[in-house]
Amino acid sequence: MNLQAEAIFRPVRTGNAFEETVERLLQAIKLGVLGHGDRLPAERDLAVRLGVSRETLREAIRSLQQAGCVESRRGRYGGTFVTYRMPPPDVGELRRAARDLGGELEDALTYRLVLEAGAAETAARRALTGEQRAYLQRRLADLEAAPPEEYRALDSRFHLAIAELTGSPSLAASIAQARMRLNDLLNAIPMLERNIDHAAHQHRAMAGAILAGDGDAARRATEEHLAATAALLRGFLG
Repeated sequence: MNLQAEAIFRPVRTGNAFEETVERLLQAIKLGVLGHGDRLPAERDLAVRLGVSRETLREAIRSLQQAGCVESRRGRYGGTFVTYRMPPPDVGELRRAARDLGGELEDALTYRLVLEAGAAETAARRALTGEQRAYLQRRLADLEAAPPEEYRALDSRFHLAIAELTGSPSLAASIAQARMRLNDLLNAIPMLERNIDHAAHQHRAMAGAILAGDGDAARRATEEHLAATAALLRGFLG
């Protein structure tokens, strides 16, 4: 299981085990941590990680099968595989998602800004291992090479990678939740070439500052990037 999946597949804390299990699985799928065609972790391992019974997990997976998000395959190479594909960007969907958030939109944007800027600064101030440094560089390279239909998922993976480098599973989980709260909005933003170019420059600045150990620059680059995303959202919603 990759590091980002570990941050999402943490123990269920509420009494609504079934509903929260569905939420965790959808979070991993919609954030792109598990992409189209990826296999879910083994049922036994996943149930242990989530702290739920295998029957609860099976019920959650059956519900996602009925919704067309996953499918189960039998045989030697069987398992449960992701079939969900992210819908294409759509301004109408963007406005619908914004209406669903209502007055919580500004709160969600501020919360994400504080969490991610702090995470970037914290990651930069840590003594990263060679493996961790290569991991961030790999996530950046994957994002820069992403075809349009995979861009949003790989963008999520890049941002979550920075959260992981803080060494705080709680912070990584909070950032995943904050991103999920805005996920439908972010995914519905039209793919504007000029914006993608700006974002690429900002992503490189974020990664470069973290790898250079410059916490102040990492914070500033992240704040600039998230402010640009928020401005784009407000522009399409205005």
